[in-house]
Amino acid sequence: MRLTKFVAGSAAILLGALALSGCSAGSSDSSDGKVTLTMWQNSTTGDGKKYWDDTAAAFEKANPNVTVKIQSIQNEEMDGKLQTALNSGDAPDVFMARGGGKLADVVKAGQAMDLTSGLSDATKKAVGNSLSAFEIDGKNYGVPTAVLPSGFFYSSDLFTQAGVASPPKTISDLEAADEKLKAAGIDPIAVGAKDAWPAAHWYYNFALRACSQDVLNEAAKSRNFDDDCWLKAGENLQSFIKTEPFNDGFLTTSAQQGAGSSAGLIANKQASMELMGAWDPGVIASLTPDEKPLADLKWFPFPEVPGGKGETGAMMGGVDGFTCWVNAPKECVDFLNFMVEKSNQEAYATAFQTLPASTEAQSSVSDPALKDILATYNNAPYVSVWLDTLYGQSVGNALNVAVVDMFAGKGDAQSIVDAVNAAAAKS
Repeated sequence: MRLTKFVAGSAAILLGALALSGCSAGSSDSSDGKVTLTMWQNSTTGDGKKYWDDTAAAFEKANPNVTVKIQSIQNEEMDGKLQTALNSGDAPDVFMARGGGKLADVVKAGQAMDLTSGLSDATKKAVGNSLSAFEIDGKNYGVPTAVLPSGFFYSSDLFTQAGVASPPKTISDLEAADEKLKAAGIDPIAVGAKDAWPAAHWYYNFALRACSQDVLNEAAKSRNFDDDCWLKAGENLQSFIKTEPFNDGFLTTSAQQGAGSSAGLIANKQASMELMGAWDPGVIASLTPDEKPLADLKWFPFPEVPGGKGETGAMMGGVDGFTCWVNAPKECVDFLNFMVEKSNQEAYATAFQTLPASTEAQSSVSDPALKDILATYNNAPYVSVWLDTLYGQSVGNALNVAVVDMFAGKGDAQSIVDAVNAAAAKS
């Protein structure tokens, strides 16, 4: 797989902190040379949690002086909690990282370790260009474990039932498919707007179609959102929302928690499709009645939108990975190198039903929907990381809230632009 260079070429950290009474987040070194590494990750159940437990145990076996303590944190709770731990000076040694401006803020605050000289040649070769997503000012501050382009995951059985013959290629095609699904008594699209970011991803993708790559890059530097394309993206989204494509109660629907979440609605054939990243097949599988992959699950990219300046085939997505706290012991870097060894990345892809960052492990991907993503991703002219990640936490939070307000009928396209410009002025 060719790893397309990400917009802005830098990375961000999904910030959060775990509040556990009587439990220190940081590492410990004893007088006998024993080292304890603490790690925070966001898989709380099932094969994903087991993968990290097994990986930690394998690393401990290969490094008898090291103990790895894994702490699982629900994804939606991550964002504020790690920031608290970082600011308190008692952060975990190993924590999740993703692309964009948030990492630059953490690096500027002196809270992330410079990994440039510690990453092995094998690691650099295995993950290729996706490593650039964690580069700040020519130095590396993280290691990728998964590449996560987004698009629509859908039930092909429900498409067939409604008479939708092929995946939509344009936004007009999507609206026509929605009408057929509604006529068949099927909710066309599930969205977990309660968690904000799934709704915000709709604006991100409309912005990807409306704005050029240069505008996306420039906004990451200038934090200025006055280009007309940002307003156009909001207008296009608002027009789409008015077609009423989403599940009943979408404003109070969560993204991934239980059968009533947006992923759960897909898993249980209560809605036809959702816009989500490449982790979705694994989440959906965990929520089906038999907790097995949805047999008819397929994928298509976000449709093209006429009149925009984004290049045809551009994709929105991200990179999941991990970084080390600035005060972590040197064994932290060894653990990151260990994560991306071929066998570990193959096991990661299987456990999470997703796309591993290591090109050496991508032959292990067997899910048809994920194979379709790989084929599209290989041909994408560029990939933008999630906009709330690309533009940093304060701007990103303001953007997400403004988009949800639009979904709720409390804002419009101009209010989104105004909100992000106001947040950018303060950042």
